[in-house]
Amino acid sequence: MKLEQLPLEYQKAIPVLQKLEHAGYEAYFVGGSVRDILLHQEIHDVDIATSAFPQEIKALFPRTIDVGIEHGTVLVLEEEQYEITTFRTESTYQDFRRPDKVEFVRSLEEDLKRRDFTINAFALKEDGKIIDLFDGLADLHNHVLRAVGNPHERFHEDALRMMRGLRFVSQLGFELELETVEAIKENHALLGKISVERINIEFVKMLLGKNRRAGLQAFVETECYIYCPNLSEQGEALLRMADLPEVPLKTESQAWALLLNQLGLAGSAVRPFLKSWKCSNQMIKEVQALVQGLTLRQQGPLLPMSLYQLGETAAVQVEELMVYFEKTPELTKVKKDYQELPIKSLRELAIDGKILLATMERKPGQWVSEALQSAEEAVINQVVKNEREALLTYVKEQLSN
Repeated sequence: MKLEQLPLEYQKAIPVLQKLEHAGYEAYFVGGSVRDILLHQEIHDVDIATSAFPQEIKALFPRTIDVGIEHGTVLVLEEEQYEITTFRTESTYQDFRRPDKVEFVRSLEEDLKRRDFTINAFALKEDGKIIDLFDGLADLHNHVLRAVGNPHERFHEDALRMMRGLRFVSQLGFELELETVEAIKENHALLGKISVERINIEFVKMLLGKNRRAGLQAFVETECYIYCPNLSEQGEALLRMADLPEVPLKTESQAWALLLNQLGLAGSAVRPFLKSWKCSNQMIKEVQALVQGLTLRQQGPLLPMSLYQLGETAAVQVEELMVYFEKTPELTKVKKDYQELPIKSLRELAIDGKILLATMERKPGQWVSEALQSAEEAVINQVVKNEREALLTYVKEQLSN
């Protein structure tokens, strides 16, 4: 097969391939971006594989960075940056993730044999010719996910490939080939050897895929979920999530919030759960807000104080999640209601602590923050206008009660 025209990202990189070839080496575009071109999807990375060894690559290009030279990868700085990796074979994988030894070779076939799935094992020449040694084009056409060669060997080399396979089911809408899915079922316990951070990345991508239902069903069927943090007893809840309307989730925080909702976790249980998944503090903060907002929204429309505390972005994200509960999201209304709030933050309140201390003739104390909180809530609920004198009168009344 031959492509009529390469995307612009590849066209820019053709001089890099030609420079390697003019020096007597083979060079190809490889990896997931070749698959994405064939699927008419946007490409993100341009990866190059070559028969040139790392030192030979460095001798050809004046500006390079050793980003992973022990594994054969050199970053070449031209008009753009390109990762160029030497063809290689790998020895045993004692930790089921990293090879004990990498051996550089001159053979493209030897290099492609170690790829995970046939649809990721293409090589593309600068003239558009596709090198397909493992019938990946047929699998691409049939929407099949098949491991390259022996699936047991591929998953023993890198156990994370099992999660990648489930992620591709969700992202691409492909179906796992029988021998490949059976190998995942047999080897799923190897996920216990993989870092949570790496599993997290694949899991989130699976939740965000357009075919989330199929991805989650395969996740449960293969029992990979048992080896993920705090999910070992949650097979039924995961299948409940799979049964939700198949509308793609937009953000990672929404994905976690919806998952936690289906798991029946809220309040103080949110942070420990996300910590076990090694989520960042910022992500935890975002998800906590969405979980709280989702709980309130399921009881009825968000009240002004809830809108204020959530902020517009989180409030809109909560409203978007209503589609999973067979409710029509009222996004325009939520945005309008938020914009009509008298203030958007405490900084906009017409009084502050200094003003209170200067006018109330009281010693500093907890009463100041309590008075400001009370005034803030009164303004949000339109009990009192956001004007200095009106607020001071309100606070005096509150303090005298």
